[in-house]
Amino acid sequence: MKFPWGDGEKRKKELNDEIAGHLQMAAQDREARGESRARASEAARRELGNAGLIQDVTRDQWAWTWLENLLQDLRYAARMLMKNPGLALVIVLSLAIGIGANTAIFSVTSALLLKPLPYPHADRLALLWLRSPGIGIPQDWPSPGQYHDIKTQNHVFDDTAIAIGGNYTLTGLTKAMKVDGIEASSGLLNMLGVEPLLGRSFLPEEDRPGKPDSIVLTYGLWQQAFGGDPNILGRSVMIDGKPRAVVGVLRADFTVNHEVIPTIGEIDKAEFFLPLPLDAKDEANYGPEDYNIVARLKPGVTMRQAQADVDIIAARLREDKHRDRSFTISVVPLMEQVVGSTRGSILILLGAVALVLLIACANVANLLLSRAAGRQKEIAVRAALGAGKSRLVMQLLTESILLSVLGGAAGLIIAAWSLYLVRAIHPGNIPRMDEIGMDFRVLAFTLAVSIITGIVFGLAPAFRASRVDVNVALKAGGRSSRGGGGLNVKRDKLRGALVIAELAVSLTLLAGAGLLIRSFARLISVPPGFNPDHVISMEVAVGGPKYKEDAQIAQFYQNLSERVRNLPGVTAQGAISSLPLTSAVGWGGMDIEGYVPPANQPELQVDKRGATPDYFRTMQIPLISGRVFSDSDTDKSQLVVLIDQKMADRFWPDGDAVGKRVRRNKDDSWKTIVGVVGVVKEYGLDTDTRMVVYFPCAQDPSRTMYLAARTTTDPASGMDAIIEQVHALEPDAPVFDIATMQQRFHDSMARQRFATAMLAAFACFALILAAVGVYGVMSFLVAQGTADIAIRMALGAQRRSILSLVLQQGMSLALIGIGAGLLGALILTRVMAGLLFNVSATDPLTFVGVALLLSLVALAACSIPARRAMRVDPMVALRYE
Repeated sequence: MKFPWGDGEKRKKELNDEIAGHLQMAAQDREARGESRARASEAARRELGNAGLIQDVTRDQWAWTWLENLLQDLRYAARMLMKNPGLALVIVLSLAIGIGANTAIFSVTSALLLKPLPYPHADRLALLWLRSPGIGIPQDWPSPGQYHDIKTQNHVFDDTAIAIGGNYTLTGLTKAMKVDGIEASSGLLNMLGVEPLLGRSFLPEEDRPGKPDSIVLTYGLWQQAFGGDPNILGRSVMIDGKPRAVVGVLRADFTVNHEVIPTIGEIDKAEFFLPLPLDAKDEANYGPEDYNIVARLKPGVTMRQAQADVDIIAARLREDKHRDRSFTISVVPLMEQVVGSTRGSILILLGAVALVLLIACANVANLLLSRAAGRQKEIAVRAALGAGKSRLVMQLLTESILLSVLGGAAGLIIAAWSLYLVRAIHPGNIPRMDEIGMDFRVLAFTLAVSIITGIVFGLAPAFRASRVDVNVALKAGGRSSRGGGGLNVKRDKLRGALVIAELAVSLTLLAGAGLLIRSFARLISVPPGFNPDHVISMEVAVGGPKYKEDAQIAQFYQNLSERVRNLPGVTAQGAISSLPLTSAVGWGGMDIEGYVPPANQPELQVDKRGATPDYFRTMQIPLISGRVFSDSDTDKSQLVVLIDQKMADRFWPDGDAVGKRVRRNKDDSWKTIVGVVGVVKEYGLDTDTRMVVYFPCAQDPSRTMYLAARTTTDPASGMDAIIEQVHALEPDAPVFDIATMQQRFHDSMARQRFATAMLAAFACFALILAAVGVYGVMSFLVAQGTADIAIRMALGAQRRSILSLVLQQGMSLALIGIGAGLLGALILTRVMAGLLFNVSATDPLTFVGVALLLSLVALAACSIPARRAMRVDPMVALRYE
């Protein structure tokens, strides 16, 4: 039944009349059958009740009454908040920060962990990785041979695809462009649910050699490079100097980036796709482990079942190909691949902001308890006029929920601003950043949190206020808030418990933040193995028919080195195939003359780098022994290499590495070690690098190299001059990934810096709230105990004893809270142990430090009310009472 929103009394009368009419008709019917009036009325009421008629009408009446009471309570709550706007503003702001922080972190959590990937049957998609932890390879790319074995021998996959990504040069336009592309079998785009905007995707027959070279463009490249030409199909485009016929253009909403397909070619986002034809020779090639394998599970097959099936294939490969005993192939769900590295950090931050919100709730509950103490007479009058406990509780809960909803509304603004700030900071490699936003799931979360928060912090004050003694409160004439409380915090156990909880949670967050800060300090103190000051770096790529031969590539980089070396302000320059602290990778097997690997570790894996002679002087990588490369190390001279100190210490601990020989494999020529250089942190300060072998660029050239130049001035100021020299030498050579080494050094720690800053901010906010909570309780205690203080002073108590008494009361709460917080910190820090670097999760210095900090803050918060208590004039206070 629908209820009107006006004229409530009229509706109540109608409902009562309806009940009376039903009873009268039923009673008259029984009287007509000869029953007495009293018996007929009772039987009629019973029959109507059994039939549900009275209950229906009464339920209708109750529902309307409840709605009317709710509207009345909301109006009354709004008036009460307007009477005390200062308190309401403090409460709303506290809740806004707590709810806003929770909303912001939940937005990130929702986008990363709850929102499915934008591909059909995304929960059935997986990537396959090689792992050999026994020889220091936690994750490696598979080869075409392994792809063929998995494709033909598995029993769990609906479809499989192989892919490899890389940087390419798009020419034939006004200016050469560096573009990211993926070569893939036809199954990849089909598995990802591609529906081309124009043309078609790849056909299965293009997985075999012999078909015309084709290309599928993404919507972004089609618009950027070709202006959205509707006649693009069939047009020939030049990729690395080779013509490709455009057969399709993908929709604007389809993207594949390095998070989904983490190719070895360090792409950011795929801008085109090429077919990857494989013949029988390719399918038997287990050497180039540079590819991705993507698979889609059959319906009903779990990831665990798929892993068990692939384990059988991996065991066969391990025996047939004499791989390391720890060799295996892992089936990683695509969602886990995208967000796995950030899951732990996000969940810890989500837990931290939840704790901050709990502290805010405790603080607000304390404020409402103090406010309720001042409203005892008002509540007593309402109770005397007939308001029951449930009615009083409902009224007070309505006020608290209204406050929390207002806090939630303000929190949405804070959350939106926080997300904008996170995007602006771009804290290092957070996946799906463009999908983080305020969607319906986030709004529903905020509403739910707001209502639950209002109930949580409003229940205790509401129940406390509803138990008011009417006679005492009315006889006190409204002075119950001043006298008779006594200077003893133990008498108000609820308020004390809230403060203890605030302090305990605050110390838990402080301990976590302290550990992250110490961890970050340890991290930035790790020597990277090079000097990043005053170094500009950029990636240069050459391709096409002009650079088919290795000698042509080597000559280009030699000429470029001479040009850059002569630029004003450049003191040194050099190039390397994989620059430290970038996404560039490159490793492989290595044989050492005279070394026989043990049976349980038949493989020796090292990082491989091609470098020009002046690279080590440019980066100021120290030379330990021997010499570095020189211009005389060419393809016509002796084949030479450099190794790092880590490799030298393992195989030649006596310092006689120079003169020894190594090679890539049995088909390779032996190369002589001519020098040993320092260890460089290749992949990050917190990552232990593999052993490194450097090859001279002239003997082992790479089409794509990182150029580094050390300058006497601001390194960024010389960027344009270096780019001009590159294009003067080769107009079609794209230059990209430009950054100073200081910037790369800074960005390599972005994720750790972000997590540390966020948790430190939450801990600081918790500390402030805890201090306010202690101050509020002690201020209320002093106000309640004014008469007690006055009597003590009138009987001869010294002001110092009053100060000591108040401080003792406050610090007793603080010490209990700190003790409980230390226990909570032991639990939290064990959870976040994976985020720490060279710091124990139970670091005693951190725990003692945060405990002392919180003790000092609590002491400062207690000292203000304590000094106020010292200044109480006993004559004035007793005369008032």
